[in-house]
Amino acid sequence: MTKLILASLLFASVAHADDKKITIDLNDAAGKKVGTAELSAVPKGVTIALDITGLPPGDHAIHVHETAKCDAPDFKSAGGHFNPEHKQHGTGNKQGPHAGDMPNFNVGKDGKAKTSVIAPGVTLDAGPHGVLNGTALVIHAKADDMKTDPAGAAGDRIACGVIAAKK
Repeated sequence: MTKLILASLLFASVAHADDKKITIDLNDAAGKKVGTAELSAVPKGVTIALDITGLPPGDHAIHVHETAKCDAPDFKSAGGHFNPEHKQHGTGNKQGPHAGDMPNFNVGKDGKAKTSVIAPGVTLDAGPHGVLNGTALVIHAKADDMKTDPAGAAGDRIACGVIAAKK
């Protein structure tokens, strides 16, 4: 009986996670759409599947930012990194990371990237780590060094998308 209850709970949580997918548009400083990000709940955070076109080649930082605003041209309206626990930036920082910190990704010489990163510090559920409480996804011009507070020396914000639940 206990195994049946546990199996039912596991199935319910997996089905619930599969239902939670959100696709957002990412725009550059000129307001041009440069791609999409599909956010999916997974047991250890949120997977972000990126489909990008038209960004500069090379490694780029990507972070969840604290405010659901993407005002061009600099996207500073998105605020700082999503950081509900008030830690310092970076997975390489002994006092970090921010909830919105995640690995860098690479854009090819053709300006395209089709890849996924995992944001382990956030969820698609309600609560202090929930990104649906009013956040944005921001791509930076350079790679994140994973240690420098507050933003990993990642440079300018070059693309942004508001994270919002499906309506």
